[in-house]
Amino acid sequence: MNSIKTNTSYFALMLAVLGVAGVAEAAPFTQCPGDDYMLHPDQLTNPGQYVAGNDSVPDPFIVDLGTGLPTATPNPSFRPEVKCMHLGAGDGFVRMSDDQRYLQYMFSFMNLTGTDSSKAMETGFLAAQFPAPAIVLDEGQQFYLSLTNVGMANRPDLSDPHTVHFHGFPQASDTFDGVPDATISINMGSTLTYFYNIVEPGTYMYHCHVEATEHMQMGMLGNLYVHAGQDKTAPGTLLGAHTHTATDRYVYNDGDGTTRYDVEVPIQLSSFDSNFHDASMTTQPLPFANMKDNYVMLNGRGYPDTVNPAVDAIPAPAENGGQLSQQENALVEATAGQTILLRLSNLNVTNHYTLRILGLDMTVVGRGARLQRGPDGKDLYYTTNHVQVGPGEGIDVLIDTNGVTPGTYYLYSTNLNFLTNNQEEFGGAMTEIRIAAAPPAI
Repeated sequence: MNSIKTNTSYFALMLAVLGVAGVAEAAPFTQCPGDDYMLHPDQLTNPGQYVAGNDSVPDPFIVDLGTGLPTATPNPSFRPEVKCMHLGAGDGFVRMSDDQRYLQYMFSFMNLTGTDSSKAMETGFLAAQFPAPAIVLDEGQQFYLSLTNVGMANRPDLSDPHTVHFHGFPQASDTFDGVPDATISINMGSTLTYFYNIVEPGTYMYHCHVEATEHMQMGMLGNLYVHAGQDKTAPGTLLGAHTHTATDRYVYNDGDGTTRYDVEVPIQLSSFDSNFHDASMTTQPLPFANMKDNYVMLNGRGYPDTVNPAVDAIPAPAENGGQLSQQENALVEATAGQTILLRLSNLNVTNHYTLRILGLDMTVVGRGARLQRGPDGKDLYYTTNHVQVGPGEGIDVLIDTNGVTPGTYYLYSTNLNFLTNNQEEFGGAMTEIRIAAAPPAI
């Protein structure tokens, strides 16, 4: 803890040098059409009031800055198709799911949306989350993603730049692709706003592409998926033999309703090599050639933490200043008769995984953010009880629970060495699918 206190002081000095304490031109600044106001910094004495500023939240109405209250006058710069988000890139700590709650130092992203952009450095201090905050989009949106590099609080010797790589997305411009060899990387204290025209649905993922083997091993990984435009079809429209209702959702724009689902759960596979993370925390040479992951996780947790719905199922490490860093679970819950969509993705740098479900079948309808359909329009869906997910791969599977006996089913890795939390058995890459009985018909 002494080193962390020392680094905290160093980081405070670093913030001042970067301008957060006074040099306006060096402070982070986000770009978001329609983002003209933000909540008053002191909501205790000014509840519900706004001031001029940037927080990456578009404002549909003009605010009277005299009263601090929104008016009924539409904001002319507001566009309903625009979605904005502000991420920070930095470091933090997580605890593994073994009995010792083994501490791991990591790099990742944190969600700064809704925060005064000029306060991004302070807010992002040791606030990294694993997995990174989920990005959920709708087809047809225009997405402005601002990334601020808040620096490494526990490693002030590092000045690594960072990027966001929207993995698998058909980016029209290399400028925003996030691969540092051909585009822009964000240095510490700086912000870059990426722009994406969201034209294709599917299961994607995102990660930092700078020194990718290191930064991805250290945890700079997150779920990212796009809902299909077909969700907004007018109720009563025939899609093949299926009649669309206002509540229907689809994995893809299938035209026939065959990818309709009721329950959606993203599950991202990842794993840590504890020796690699320890070496990074203690400023030792990094053993790239000997990398061997011993903690395998679903959505940043090992079993049984994967099935605990509480955001604080894994207590906040004291080293994070009490901030929660592992807020995502991988529990799947549905009622008999519903269709479950699992958005499976793997951003591991060392392993392929085979995932299996005992007692339930999966229908693979998408792979690589593409509907499984041939050029002649023929469905290439297939039904199985296991799928292999390679590094950088996303797979969409549907589970039809019609006729399924209510109860608990297990989704797990068939690689038995991945069913551990390091040396402790019955953990790791496993979660539960809980099917409740349907309510009796009235």
